[in-house]
Amino acid sequence: MRFKKLGADMKIQAGRLSEKGFRQIFDRINQLNIKAGVDKMGLDKFIEQCAYMAAGSGVISGTGGMLTMVVGVPLDFVNLITQQFRVTMAIMYNVRGNYQVGFDEFMQFIATSLKVEAGVTLTKTMMEGIAEKLLMILGTRTAERLVPIVGAVIGGTANYLFIKRMAHSVKKLHGEPVVIIIE
Repeated sequence: MRFKKLGADMKIQAGRLSEKGFRQIFDRINQLNIKAGVDKMGLDKFIEQCAYMAAGSGVISGTGGMLTMVVGVPLDFVNLITQQFRVTMAIMYNVRGNYQVGFDEFMQFIATSLKVEAGVTLTKTMMEGIAEKLLMILGTRTAERLVPIVGAVIGGTANYLFIKRMAHSVKKLHGEPVVIIIE
């Protein structure tokens, strides 16, 4: 019975996240700043920076055990999604040479990178699938953060590795950038 309620709660949260949350996160990301960051640091250093930013919120959310977890985990989750979006946009820019990405195109690419069934058009079902995958990732790490200090190490490491692995899988999906030499 508890698992049924947990599944229903996850569906509700996934619905909320997919309806407004992804769009809000996407709209708050300055794509020109991502371009500037990649141009200045290079793609790999930019990804590393995003991974460290994700690790930071993971450390903070696990530092005080249950006390900081209540407030920290939702903020950590938003930061983790933000960093994942930034990394994906940086890779898309690096490959295509164009930093402006539309929301629908971007979410279809995110769905593909998370191995969620993606159709030609952006659907509510696809968005909920993305949200469920991300909530599952968060849920598997939440219990580990209950132990103070140890939870901080686990949270920071898990976030860092998540961003690095996601960047690796997105790079594989996009392939190598095309370089056109003009003589």
